[in-house]
Order: sequence, then C-alpha cells, then structure tokens
Amino acid sequence: MNIHEYQGKEILRKYGVSVPNGKVAFTVDEAVEAAKELGSSVNVVKAQIHAGGRGKAGGVKVAKNLEEVRTYASEILGKTLVTHQTGPEGKEVKRLLIEEGCDIKKEYYIGLVLDRATSRIVMMASEEGGTEIEEVAEQTPEKIFKEIVDPVVGLQGFQARRLAFNINIPKELVGQAVKFMMGLYTVFVDKDCSIAEINPLVTTGDGRVMALDAKFNFDSNALYRQKDIIEFRDLDEEDQKEIEASKYDLSYISLDGNIGCMVNGAGLAMSTMDIIKHYSGDPANFLDVGGGATAEKVTEAFKIILSDENVKGIFVNIFGGIMKCDIIAEGVVEATKQVGLSLPLVVRLEGTNVELGKKILDESGLNITSADSMADGAEKIVSLVK
Repeated sequence: MNIHEYQGKEILRKYGVSVPNGKVAFTVDEAVEAAKELGSSVNVVKAQIHAGGRGKAGGVKVAKNLEEVRTYASEILGKTLVTHQTGPEGKEVKRLLIEEGCDIKKEYYIGLVLDRATSRIVMMASEEGGTEIEEVAEQTPEKIFKEIVDPVVGLQGFQARRLAFNINIPKELVGQAVKFMMGLYTVFVDKDCSIAEINPLVTTGDGRVMALDAKFNFDSNALYRQKDIIEFRDLDEEDQKEIEASKYDLSYISLDGNIGCMVNGAGLAMSTMDIIKHYSGDPANFLDVGGGATAEKVTEAFKIILSDENVKGIFVNIFGGIMKCDIIAEGVVEATKQVGLSLPLVVRLEGTNVELGKKILDESGLNITSADSMADGAEKIVSLVK
C-alpha cells in the first residue's frame, strides 16, 4: 500500500524526524489559505499522486507570493501528470501539498528496504540526492553506501554516523543526520514498511537536516495491525479492479495485455504469465485466487477479469492441491452464466478432483476449450485471441 508525501511527512513528524511545515489542499482557495497560514515568504506547491518524478512532469512549483500560489494551484489541480512511474495514461492530481520553502544547501538520498538476499533491512545513502537512485546505481554505484541492520539490535548509532560521513554530511550536522536516520529506521520497523525513501534529504542554510520528500510503501500483509496507516489509503489512486479484488482477498494486479489469467498460487501465476509471453501473447493481469477459494470467490475473480475492457480471452490454469478442481469448475460455470461470457475461454485443470472438475465443465454446455498442460493452454488462448 502506498501513501501520499504529506501523509508520510505526518508520520515522520510524530517520530521526531524533521520535515518542513506544510498543509494539504483540495481546492485552489484552500491552497491560498494554507500559504497564508504558513506565513512563509516562499512556498512550494506540490502535486500529490502515488508516483515519483512529479517535478520533472511539472507537478512541483516554487511560488514567491500568494498570487503565484493561486496560479500554480490552478494549473496543477485537475492536471494529468505523466511520469516514468505512472505509465502513459498518467494520474490526475486531486490534492496538493503547500509547503514552506527552505534554503537548501545540499541534497542527499536516504532509503530503507528489505534485502531478500540477507533477510535484513538495509539503509542506503548517497550524496547524489534529488536524482533517481536507479540512475545513481547505474552511473555512479560507488556513491551508494549501505549498512545492513542486525534485527536483534536494530540500526546502531555508529552505522548512522558512518553513513553520514560517507555521504559527506557537514561535520557540525552529523548529530542531526544520525538522529534523522535513527528516527527513519524506527518508522520503518514500527509501521511495517516495505520501502522508506527520503529523496532528497537536505541540509539548510540555517543548519537543519530535513526530509524534503517522503515516499513510503507498506506491507499489505501487516495492515491488520496498522489501523492508522489504513486510514491514509487513497482509493482514487488505485485501480478500481484491484480495490474490488481486495474485498474478496484476491491477489490481483492489472497489466496492459489482453489475456485474462486466473490461477491459484503466486508462483504458478507468474509462470502462467511467462508462458503466455513465450507464445507471443500479453497477460492482462496477475490474479492468484489462493489456496482456499470458494465458488463465490472464483465467480468474483471472473467478474473482475471481465471488467477489463482490454481482455479478449481468458486462461484458467489451476493445479488443485488445497484448492479443488471441482470448486474452480463450479465457479467458472457460475461466473460465465452470470456475465454471459462470449470471449474465448481456455481451462487447464490438474490435481485434486480433476476428473470431477472436467465433468462439471463438460456438462455445463459452455464453449470452453480444454488444455492438457500449461503450455498447451497458453498456446491455445494466444491462438484464439489472435
């Protein structure tokens, strides 16, 4: 789950991490009023969408007076920002962050991620702040420094100081930088983050170390114990099909292709998408119905797939272990009857109750193409769609 920059800064502020003063605005008048309340000689008008690269797309403007705040707010609100993270369709800006300006001396990068190779949290830092970290890794990897955190003791002060010195934080500000890093690490652990990224971290003319931006992603499996984070969820920023899937505990991610996929198990779902690509097809989604799906769950999964106008055919690929093939078959039959399916449908069933599942499909009277294997099914659906 993602949140907006202003929400991330609200969390940081609660943990004693220094951030500029700012207010969220949903209208132009609210933006101007927010600037008045901040009372800063310079304000920054920032688009709030769940994507990076906003500045390059014209979503961040520096206003030197209230009239400029009004002008920039009018320009940005309602605008569709297209960045490297939104895709070509872009995202409409529905809220702004009005923030006090600050005297920036130098920009840095600080980030926390889970390193799956070591199964530990890693804090990364670079003096190349304001630049996409992927670009830094590609062009100047020697400028990225890492500290692997022992989960028993957490981030240690000496590790934070080592990072501060490595990225050339001014000596008189190292103490502040260490406090900043320690606070950020605490947020990461306490709030079950999967990513915490401050880009840029800045030093200012009046001797402060601050987060000028804040990006947080949260582990959706831990949200049951993060009630305050769930309240930050902005459904306008999410795909409606993915929102609907979450209601039924379905793992669904919308893609750009035209072949809908319904699979049980994340690994099998990934393999199914790969083999569709192998046969020159394009999957329209990742959809894992899970091991304990009911006929109702399968029916809803079908409806979600079919709500995508780009879908021209569906491939159901089920290996019945915990999930029984007859349950899948019943769901497929029920769903096709409810939605009046007219698209090509290829079904491959294998595993528990497979013969019963095939019998249910055969006796349904529906136009279903059976497949003997995953490869056979992928080849058939690609051919039918083309």
